[in-house]
Amino acid sequence: MKARPAFTLVELLVVIAIIGMLVGLLLPAVQQAREAARQMQCSNQLRQMGLAALNFESTNGKYPSGGWFWSWGGDPDRGGGKEQPGGWAYNILPYMEQTALHQLGADGKPDEITPEQRAGAAIRGQTPLPFLTCPSRRACKTYPAGTPINSDTVGLGAKTDYAGCWGACGWYETYEPSSWEKAKTMTRDGTWENSASWYNGSMHRRSEVRVSEIKDGTTNTYLLGEKYVQPEQYETCTGDGDNETAYVGMDGDTFRRTSLTTGTTPKQDRPQYDTGVFGSAHAGSWGMAMCDASVHRISYSIDPEIHGYLGNRADHQPASLPQ
Repeated sequence: MKARPAFTLVELLVVIAIIGMLVGLLLPAVQQAREAARQMQCSNQLRQMGLAALNFESTNGKYPSGGWFWSWGGDPDRGGGKEQPGGWAYNILPYMEQTALHQLGADGKPDEITPEQRAGAAIRGQTPLPFLTCPSRRACKTYPAGTPINSDTVGLGAKTDYAGCWGACGWYETYEPSSWEKAKTMTRDGTWENSASWYNGSMHRRSEVRVSEIKDGTTNTYLLGEKYVQPEQYETCTGDGDNETAYVGMDGDTFRRTSLTTGTTPKQDRPQYDTGVFGSAHAGSWGMAMCDASVHRISYSIDPEIHGYLGNRADHQPASLPQ
């Protein structure tokens, strides 16, 4: 019989080298395709939440309220307006097919914090939702979080990788009510009203913004978008803008701002301290849902002045997203 030719050692090494080169060329393409798919998923989630906010407005005559403060979670007995302590993520739950989660703790007693309300709020606070999680940033699970006043201990809670836009302005400093009675006092002495009037975004603290108040046009005004998070704190959640649950009132966890300065331009997640800005884990661009629920990928290098104008619902500046 004729002997079968065998590979020489040199030929084998050449084949292995070629395979290694092909794998090296293929892996970045696979990773790029996966990231493109994750980015598309992120944009779809923004679209869904934008539509939920529009459906909320259609039903209630106003966009979802931004709630009170980080120390207060949602209360199903207090409606969806300025008397609702929970933030926008809590208020859109019924419009995202999460009515049961929204209603946890309902007790028919809007002016009391009952054991039933606390227990329900804790269960909700510990329930992460995929549409609030950026697939490029972290898994949809619970992370270290604080406990709202009207909730049992949370410990590990749901997070949101998205934030509402409170406007082109800073934070209005005012004290946080530690009880319903103190919240009523803030209503009587005008503290709440002064606080709410400070903000010029589409959603903010105790907001009740109507479509007619979006003077610059719903297509040219930010509603909610991806937020910047320090990557070294993805798991620990020790930063000021990522240490509470997704369903609390207005805070750096649930809201971000714009301004006419470079200090508030959006940023890609990098080890740096800047909790007050929009941004994302994606390379090149971040996602924003406008007040008409349209979604855009926006460059991190957007002009700071344009970025600031787009965050203000009624500055009458002729700003639009760059094409």
